[in-house]
This record gives sequence, structure tokens and C-alpha cells, in this order.
Amino acid sequence: MTIRPPAPSRRALLRAMAVLPASALVLGEMPGLLGTALAAAPPSGSATRYTIVPFLNSNDGTVNVYQSDDATDFRLVKSSAYTPPGNRIRDASIIKHTNGYYYITYTTHTWQDVSTTIGFARSTDRVNWTFLYDYTVPIANLSRAWAPEWFVEGDGSVSVIVSCSTTDDEWIFTPYLLRATDSALTAWSPPVALAGIGKNHIDTFVVRIGSTYHAFTKNETTKYIEYGTATHLAGPYTISRTGNWAGWGSYREGPALVQLDNGAWRLFFDGYGDGNYYYSDSYDTFATWSTPKALPGVSGTARHFTVIKETVSGGVSLAKNVTRSFRSANYTTRHWQVQSSLLNLPVVTGSSTTAEKQAATFTVVPGLADAGGCSFRDAAGNYLRHYAFRARFDANDGTAAFARDATFIARTGTASGSVRFESYNYPGHYLRHYNYQLRVEQTDGTDLFRQDSSFVPLTAWA
Repeated sequence: MTIRPPAPSRRALLRAMAVLPASALVLGEMPGLLGTALAAAPPSGSATRYTIVPFLNSNDGTVNVYQSDDATDFRLVKSSAYTPPGNRIRDASIIKHTNGYYYITYTTHTWQDVSTTIGFARSTDRVNWTFLYDYTVPIANLSRAWAPEWFVEGDGSVSVIVSCSTTDDEWIFTPYLLRATDSALTAWSPPVALAGIGKNHIDTFVVRIGSTYHAFTKNETTKYIEYGTATHLAGPYTISRTGNWAGWGSYREGPALVQLDNGAWRLFFDGYGDGNYYYSDSYDTFATWSTPKALPGVSGTARHFTVIKETVSGGVSLAKNVTRSFRSANYTTRHWQVQSSLLNLPVVTGSSTTAEKQAATFTVVPGLADAGGCSFRDAAGNYLRHYAFRARFDANDGTAAFARDATFIARTGTASGSVRFESYNYPGHYLRHYNYQLRVEQTDGTDLFRQDSSFVPLTAWA
């Protein structure tokens, strides 16, 4: 559960709570992520799929389902995909279990109400959900049980971390660990409090990498997301980064992590102070982070979600070590062509000169930075890369930086048979034509951008 309802009165309450002595909300969250999962471009014929099931800023009685192939451009799969038979649904956490079912667990009441249960629902396809049960968390004098969050260990064992308060102080929350004792996820061990995060925190989100558990948690006094580590899921955690250590700013909460295809970790969080939903990436195991950006499409609509990542069938099949030409999906007479080392999109036809056809022919090779991705070589042996976000061809200088600049991940395009090429080292940025020039630009979540960044592989002109 996060403290970010739309009503101003709630925010006023939270600001007032910040002055309470050494007290506020602690909440634990963990997705169905395995810290040992490998990150790589999806193999030919497969695709990466990220799924979120958020409740809405305008309605905490239902959830939508969105999916994305790049963790940036989330598209609506189904609105009002699940509405519980009673109560509300907030802060839904999603996993795929070893039995093949998808499960969500969620908060069953609004923030104003006493809430001693957490809800469970199940799906075969992530889209259509069936209510399972409401579970009363067995804590004496329980007042509120918020934001149950799945955590899956490397051996497949399943836990839920839920943040609970008692009637003696309904706004002082502590995270508790519940371990599933049956494969059907209907029986749970007695709650055990996590240790070390401390009071006056909320929205603790943990991932495991190797033998270390990494926790991201909002300090409800300072309004900053903090960071700590532990060697056991139950703690004790040591908080080592506080204040604006990552450059995300204050009034941020609901952190949720997922690992991208290029190995980076992406953190999503709710900027409830300004109404946006943000993401930020780390390439050095959480030491530094990119400047946060608003998540296109769902920012301002989606509330408190976690993310599951899967590799699924039906992705792009683009043969390697084969020469191809590439036509714009929405400007069907225009093709990629090298012009003075830059990649442009002029008209190329059967009557074009031999030189023009040769300049519009490229060899698709395994990605220089990731063989599952792709790189493109022109007739002169130079490689397509982005430089100052402009697409151009340069000689390979053998550096890791060049390899990353020259590697792209193939994603499904908008038109039949078309492909989108996502930058390997700038996730969510695509080769896109603008004024008939090719650039690497960040997706804005619009259909026009998707069309402008879709290209059809063709038999080579030369």
C-alpha cells in the first residue's frame, strides 16, 4: 500500500503524520523477480513482455492490464480487467507461479477504512481474473494490512510481504513476511516482522541479486526513497543511502524494480507530489541512476504497480548475416539509405541508380554488444550507430561504447512484417524517421511514433 491517494485531505494527513516522533509507515514489497535471472535480447522468434496490473488514479475499485515489449511503452490490453466481488483493489502485485497460473494479491480497502484482509485472484492469461479469497492477516489488534507484495526465491518458494498497523497506532506500519506453505498459495506461515528498515518508512521493495537482498523504501518523514541491503529476506537491513541520493527528488513512493534486456535495472515510482509516474535506470547495481522520466502513456493514470517480465513466442525473426533493405512502414516508397555517412529515408525505386541501390543495402549481423540483438553494416564495412542521437555509419573502433551504440533490439512493428529497432544502451529509444532523417528518439507512447519507428525488411536492392 502506498500513501498517495488523490484526495488533498490525505496528503494533508500524511504531512501532519511526518512530525510524529520516529514513526510512520513501513511496507515491504517484492515482485516475482529472481535476482539470478539473465538479461539478454530475446532470441529470434521470441519477444520480451512486461505486464503491469495497476489500479487507476480515478478508481480504486478495478484494475487495468497493460503490457510492453520494452518496459517503456505500455499499451492497454484490457480495461477493468478485474473487479473484486466486494471491497476495493489497490496496489496489486503480480507473479506467474510454477503451476502456470498468474496471481495477484492486493489491498482490499481504501486508506480510510480498517483493512484486516488481503485479496487473492488468479488468471490463466494475465487478462481475465478469477477471485480466490480474502485472507485475514493473523496479527493481534490488526488495524490495516496494506500492499501485499509477492516475492519468489530462486528455489521457487513464494512469500508475501504485507505492511501492517495495529489499533494502538493505526498509522505506524511494520512489514511482515508470510511464507506460502502449500503450492496452491492458500496457506501461510505465521507473520514474521522484517528487521532493520526502521519506523517511519513505507513501500519497501526488495530484489535479490546473488546472496544479497536489496531494499528500496520510502522515508515518510523526508519523502525520499532510501536504499539498504541484507543477507536474509527477513533482515536485518542496513540503510546506506538516504536523502536525494539518487536524484529522484522528494515526494516519491511505490518503488518497483525490473531488469531490462540490456542488464540495466529499471525502477518505477509514483511521483505523487506532481501526479506523474516515473522511471529511472541503473547500470552499476544501484550506485547511480539516470535522470527520472515520466512514463509515457500511463503516467497520471496508473497507480502502484509491480512488473513481471517474460520471454514469450511470437517475436521478430530477423535472419543474421543476410543482406537486406528496409522500407518505412508508413512511407512506403522510402527506404534506409546512407548519404554522406548519415542514415536518411529517401525514395528508392527500381529506376534508382546502382549506387543508390547499393547505399540502400545493408548486412544484418549479430549485435556487437549482444548477439541476440542486431547490428547493421553498409557496403563499405561501416556500422550503423547513434551519435548525438543521429543515426550514422562509422568504422568500428573496437570499444565497448561503440558496440553498445551500434546494437539494436528488434521489436515487433505496427504493420504486418515490420520491425522496430530499440537502442541497446538507451532503452525505450528507437530508430525513428523525422523529416526523412533517422534518429534515435525516446518513445512518446503514440501510434504516430510507433509507425514512424517501424520498418519492413525487404530483399536487398543490390
